[in-house]
Amino acid sequence: MTTVEDSRYTAVTSRDARFDGVFFFAVSTTGIYCRPSCPAVTPKRQNVTFYRTAAAAQGAGYRACRRCRPDAVPGSPEWNVRADLVGRAMRLIGDGVVDREGVAGLADRLGYSARQVQRQLTAELGAGPIALARAQRGHTARVLLQTTTLQAAEIAFAAGFKSIRQFNDTMRAIYAATPSELRSARPGRPSRAGQLAPEGGGRAGVSLRLAHRGPYAAGQVFDHLAARAVTGVEEVVGAPGGRVYRRTLRLPGGPAIAEVNERPGPASGWLECRLHLTDLRDLTTATQRVRQLFDLDADPCAVAERLAADPALAPLVAARPGLRAPGAADPQEAAVRVVLGGQDPLARGRALGARLVAAHGRPLAVPSGGLTHLFPTADDLAGASLDEVDEFDGFSEGDAFDGRRGALRALAAALADGTLGLDAGVDRDEAERRLLALPGLDAWHAGSIRMHALGDPDVLPADDAALAAGVRRAGAGATDREHWRPWRTYAVHHLWNAP
Repeated sequence: MTTVEDSRYTAVTSRDARFDGVFFFAVSTTGIYCRPSCPAVTPKRQNVTFYRTAAAAQGAGYRACRRCRPDAVPGSPEWNVRADLVGRAMRLIGDGVVDREGVAGLADRLGYSARQVQRQLTAELGAGPIALARAQRGHTARVLLQTTTLQAAEIAFAAGFKSIRQFNDTMRAIYAATPSELRSARPGRPSRAGQLAPEGGGRAGVSLRLAHRGPYAAGQVFDHLAARAVTGVEEVVGAPGGRVYRRTLRLPGGPAIAEVNERPGPASGWLECRLHLTDLRDLTTATQRVRQLFDLDADPCAVAERLAADPALAPLVAARPGLRAPGAADPQEAAVRVVLGGQDPLARGRALGARLVAAHGRPLAVPSGGLTHLFPTADDLAGASLDEVDEFDGFSEGDAFDGRRGALRALAAALADGTLGLDAGVDRDEAERRLLALPGLDAWHAGSIRMHALGDPDVLPADDAALAAGVRRAGAGATDREHWRPWRTYAVHHLWNAP
């Protein structure tokens, strides 16, 4: 009888990169843990132990392999799918909540006691929230050591460590190397980066490679973002195949700018990113939000296997390998944009967004290219007249605009007073119920916010006109759409792109 561990060992022997980040394996004879695709000689089965997280392997006393860098793999797609306590906790830890608010803050956001959170994470993942956050801090520190010329003390502070001693001990435990040794092993010369004011528009910053698994349809993702880019907050520059997506970010330590390069072809395994941060302590949070926006933790092979079983979707899946479902860098912004644009043509939604940003967004001290503002917060919009949401360009919808203004005010007020939460660890079903209770919001709004703002991979927005048109083009009207679970969001993107 084949066990789960037998299947995992098969993935290790075949160096299957699809499982990078899904599990890790440790070798008792070397004291090292690796990703499944590690190119080193495959160890004997009796010497191998499997772990769900890098933190669990580290907690068992294993050090990270210097050859395959298991700490730099994509995140497990499981955390995007799962809606239980563990899945929600992992999304919040990835967003840096434990570093900013401690375990008590994490537990409060989840609605459980700190003891319950510790117990469930340890039972299922082999590591509690502190260990998981520690592993993440170690990865952040390694990135800064190998991509910047910051002093070690500055890096320790930026990565979230409380002391230099804690920083040194952690790096030795995870990598079997001192910070100085890790810096000397960096590939090439580091860029000049420090605590940068993003408004300055300089080219320096923290340079990252954001890993993904399987093929990545970068062209479609950049097309999607370009068609929806709101002037002042986002821009896509360059020609297809070599475009750069740029946007402002509102982070705990101050404003930031993210730049992501389009890379042609599916074989690179990463997207190149540069982050201009006001406070380097925001590196982990900024990285995670860019990963969510570009859907970098997805498992395109699992998605394709499920959707291609539908004869109507199979040609679409074959035509666009690695198609992703772009998420949100800021869930509140994404929700506002869903209500603001409705099902209007994309150009019209962008125009409304640009008006809202110009009237209520926070201006950058110094613009950077076409980036001039941060998107307005819920507090900015809750008490505003929203006269910007009015007839323009020859269109007049009378009461429809009043209804949209009312829906925006209701959404902003609920977000501002905490009645509605849309953070990384929110219970998606509860958020949908609260959205449906707001005046002016219907099932289409709730589903679209769940898809775009909350990154739910299994949503079919009700009464979506573009989806209905795609279904007709693909001849998928008679399909049993329950068979698309848990990847219905990806089916929607394939149908939106149906020729």
